[in-house]
Order: sequence, then C-alpha cells, then structure tokens
Amino acid sequence: MKCFIAFFYFFISFFGFSQQTEYVDFKKAKAEIAFGDLKKKEVSGSITYEFKILKDTDSIYFDANNFQNISSTLDGTFMDSLYNGKQLIVKYPFKPNTTHKLDITFKTSPKKAMYFIDWDTSTALSVTNEVNVTSSDSLKMNRIEKNSWTQSVQIWTQGQGKYTSNWLPSVDDMNEKIEFDLSITFDNEYEVIANGKLTNKQINDSTITWHYNMQQPMSSYLVALAIGKYDKKVEYSDNGIPLEMYYYPEDSLKIEPTYRYTKQIFDFLEEEIGVPYPWQNYKQVPVKDFLYAGMENTSATIFADSFVIDSIAFVDKNYVNVNAHELAHQWFGNLVTETSGKHHWLQEGFATYYALLAERNIFGDDYYYWRLYEYAQELWGQEKAGLSTSLLDPQSSSATFYKKGAWVLHILREKVGNKAFSKAVKAYLEKHQFKNVETKDFINEVEKASGKDLREFMARWLEDKTLFYDEMIKNLKLNSSSINQHFLYDCNETPQLCKTILLRRDNSIYKEKIIEALGSTHITKSTFLIDDIKVRQAIAQTLSQVPLELKSDYETLLNDESYITMEVALFNLWRNFAEDREKYLNKTKGIQGFNDKNVRILWLTLALLTDDYEIENRPKYFDELTDYTSSKYSFEVRQNAFQYLTQIQACNDVCKENLKQATTHHSWQFTKFAKNLLEVINKSKD
Repeated sequence: MKCFIAFFYFFISFFGFSQQTEYVDFKKAKAEIAFGDLKKKEVSGSITYEFKILKDTDSIYFDANNFQNISSTLDGTFMDSLYNGKQLIVKYPFKPNTTHKLDITFKTSPKKAMYFIDWDTSTALSVTNEVNVTSSDSLKMNRIEKNSWTQSVQIWTQGQGKYTSNWLPSVDDMNEKIEFDLSITFDNEYEVIANGKLTNKQINDSTITWHYNMQQPMSSYLVALAIGKYDKKVEYSDNGIPLEMYYYPEDSLKIEPTYRYTKQIFDFLEEEIGVPYPWQNYKQVPVKDFLYAGMENTSATIFADSFVIDSIAFVDKNYVNVNAHELAHQWFGNLVTETSGKHHWLQEGFATYYALLAERNIFGDDYYYWRLYEYAQELWGQEKAGLSTSLLDPQSSSATFYKKGAWVLHILREKVGNKAFSKAVKAYLEKHQFKNVETKDFINEVEKASGKDLREFMARWLEDKTLFYDEMIKNLKLNSSSINQHFLYDCNETPQLCKTILLRRDNSIYKEKIIEALGSTHITKSTFLIDDIKVRQAIAQTLSQVPLELKSDYETLLNDESYITMEVALFNLWRNFAEDREKYLNKTKGIQGFNDKNVRILWLTLALLTDDYEIENRPKYFDELTDYTSSKYSFEVRQNAFQYLTQIQACNDVCKENLKQATTHHSWQFTKFAKNLLEVINKSKD
C-alpha cells in the first residue's frame, strides 16, 4: 500500500491534474475561517465544496500547500483522503452527471498568500487554545485583552502569484471558477472585509462572525480577506452600486484626497465598457506593507497604504491610476479571465488601457497622450536593450503586458473605429462572462464588429516581438500638438524658442519636458514665475547647483504644496547655502511628507549634520531617525531611514539589528534591499 501511495504522489507531483476541469465542475464553496495563535500565524477552518462530475474519474483533488492538519468527508461519509503536502486527493469511483459535497477541515500557518502584519512584535496576547473547526457554532476565539494590540496589526491576503491554496484548500487553476462564500470569526474590535456582500454579523461573546456572500463564480486566486482597525465611507454609483472606501480611523482627513474621483472613475468605466459592473458592491482597503500597488480581488481591492495621502501629496503621488486600474480588472480579469499566461495582456493590457481612459476623462487629452509617450519610451528602452518580446509570450515583462498591451488597444481602436471597438468589447465580455478567454476570443469579436480581417494586425502587434516605435510616435504626433512640438523643436539648438514656448503655453506636462530639455543653464528668474506646481517641481529637480542670483527665487520652492518639491528644495538649499541652513531647517521643521516620511527623514538627517543646530535635541533626533528603521513602520519608511543612516555612517547596533530583521520581510524587494545594504555595511567594516 505504501508503494502505491508513493507512486500516486509521484504521479500527482510530476504529471498533475492539469485537465481536471474536463472531469469535474466545482460549483460552490462555503468556508468558515477562524484564527488560532496569531503570533504563530495560525488559521483554521472548514470548507464545503459542491461539485458535479462531467466524466468518469477515480479521483479529484484540491490544492493545499503545507497544511499541518487536513481531512475530508465525502457526501457525509468519513473517508481517508491522501495528502502529499501539496494536494488533497479524494479517491472515489465518480460517475458522470452526479453531484457531490466534500467537507474539508484544515489548520495551517501559511508562509505566503496570507500575511500577519506585526502580530509577532505587537503587545497582543496570543490565542492559546485550539479552534474547533468541526462546525460553524464552534468557530470561536479566546477572549483577548482589549486595547492590547497596536493599531497597525493586520491580516490580509494576496492570492495572485502566491496561490490562495497556501491558506485555504482551493483550486489553483484559474480556469476553474467557483462561487465562494466566506464566514470569518475574529475579535470584535476589528473589521473583517472579504469578497461579496456582508449578509450578517453574528455577535459572539468576544468575537464577531462576518458572513460574506458571492452570487457569481470567480477564480480561486481572487479570494480575499483583510482584517484590521478600519472605518469606512460609502458612496453609491449612478447605478446604485455601493462603493465602500475603508481607511484607518486616524486618517479621516485623508479620505477625500485618497479616494478622490472614485465615483467618477466607477461611473465612467461602467459607461465606457458598456457592461454593468458585475458584482454586488465594490470595496477598497489599504493595508500595510502590501506586495504591490494594488490587487483586484473580486469586489474587494486591497492596496498599499502608501497611497493614503493628504491633499498636498495628491499632486505627486495619488491613487487615481491604481484606483482605475484595479477597478477595470473587475471586468478584465475577474469577469473574464485568461486561460493561461500567454494571454496575460487580456487582463493587464486592458486594465492599463481603461485606467488611462479614466485618467483622460479626469485630466484631459494631453495627459493621456503624454502617458502613452512615456509608455512608448519605456518599451523603446526595453527594445534597445534587446529585451523586447511578443505580447503573447508568457515570459514577457510587466512593461510588455501592461504598457504594450495598452498601446495595442489604442492602435486597434483607431484602426477599427470607436463604434466597432466598443461594440466588440461589450460582446466579448457578455459572451464570455464568468468564463476563461484567449486572445482569439477578443480578436474574433473585433473582426465581427468591424468587418476587418485582423490577421496582419495580430501578426504585427501581438505576435511579433519587434516594437514598432516609429509608428507609435507618428500616432502621437498626429493626435497631440504638444508632442508634435516636442519633436519639432530641439531645445539644445533653439533654447530661446523653447523658453518663449515655455512662458506662453498652458500645457503643464509639455512645460515639464521643456524644463528637462533646456537644462539648468537656461533657468532664469522669469522661469520661476510660471504658476504651475509640477513645472516648479521640474525646476527644483533640474537646478541642483543654485546660482546666488536665483537664491531668493529658489527659496520660494519651499512654499510649494508638493512634498517632492519640498524635499528636493530643502536638500539643494542646505547644500548650496551653508550660512542659511538653520533658516531652511526651521522653515520645514515638523513636515512629514508622504507616508514614507520623505521630508521628515531628510530633515532629521540634515539636522544631525548641521553644526550647532539644536545641539540639545540631537539625541532625540537621532533616536527618532533610528526608530524609523523598526518593524512597527512600513517598509517604505524603514528603507528611507536605513539609507540615510548608512549614508551618514550612523547605523548603530539597533539599526543593524533592525536591518537583519528586514532580511526576513515578506516583501522580496525590501528583503533584497536589506540584504544588499547589510553586505555593504559589513564590507565597510573590513
């Protein structure tokens, strides 16, 4: 028997069940989820799957990665399932056209896909008793002392690229779509957000069980939950869809700038796409130390709380593009889902394109075309480096899937016309809703709507790895007068003409490009008179060596409502005019900047480096700067603090210990940064 099981595990591991969708159709899943010892990252529960057998098969399976305990019962009858550490395999002589229920109970401590933020360093008391997961009535947590948790502790999930099966027995194959209903029990001081509509909050002694209902199926990677201390604001779309915008209670003044244009974006996309929003509601939840900018979980986008901003930050780093991108995915990715990575552009290219259309609706045509120009420049750099790939290559870069994909849709729309393009998108979504798609499914609808043969277009823009950069630039010149002028005049050869254009044009984006092209030698007093924050920011960044005759003009940049401008201007003024360092520090004292504290951390560093500046406060400032390296802050804050402390050779033992801890962080980018910096510090000691 052991030999048989070993062979069976070998077969599963190396050959898999890639065609399981031919044999079984999973219809519904009802999960009950609770948590054990939070410092040990314990999650447990039960999930019931309803499914229909399509063909004779002697087994079905569920993905379940590294579960500590897992067992199942088929149709109410206990049975021994096989578990190989990756899949739960149910052996049974299944017959076609039969329906079944499988109850799975489980317990695990996931290493990815579900993240427990700051529980290991908070003052929270652990839940020490096991959670009984045999029935919904027994999904209870121990009483946890109130007010003992720090505000930052959270739990959130990220299924795409990480697999939901790390915390919930599920099906990793995105071609299998299931209606998931989640019931989650947690301490009653916390908000619990998940996919679908909240149908009930069951109040227990010290916990609440949150019942969420989905009415339509989705791929397992889109299952999500987020737990934390939140308040929310609710608006309604023109069609009555609830738009739930979550925020930390202390950030009530940041709600408007963070979620600015949300309703406008939602209503625009629904009208532009031509298909009603397919889910019951739409939730957006910021979380600490998120792996990406945002993730489009069905009806519940989770995004990085670095996008939680005030009105000043909105100018330089706002949530608008991410907001629109993740919302567009609710149609392109969630309603219709790629069959495989070969067709990934059907999700990311579409989301990028429609997000850009939404921004065009808000910021205007020039913004739209200059963003396309920036995309083209990035893709051209990739081409020159020999890294250009086909849009249908599953190994392509993000720039290809996202930005070349958006460009293809822009070119295609112009080729077939607005009417045919819109008709095709609507037909494509309606025909394949809640299903999986390939590129030909979309192209077929465009051919039907336009009456055009698109085989040559596909070969050129989707299958060929060549980037047709000249055609892209030609398209932009025809559509945008400011981009046409950008290529018409060389500011190095005709600086006076460019300065004349700079002073009379209204297009701020073009003005930024002119400042960059002219360079610092052509910035004069009149340049500072341009009343545009982004243009003045370009001046601040371009003019790093500030001439004495422009000193008073440059100092006015410290008054601009832009944290990037403040940061750059403070550093350049401090560096250029040592005699006035105290004045500049006093003027910017107390300004935090973005969520990564860009201005404050620079200020602390400069305060420590400035002779005779508040000598009595230096220990306090150094302690504050060092404290920003600790795990209670976001990795963006920590990274800034680590960099500055290392640059001034002041990363002490506390800093180094925090840096070592950072090498185990769940964000691979931050981990890589920490490891590299630690290596640099260690080498400098040798």
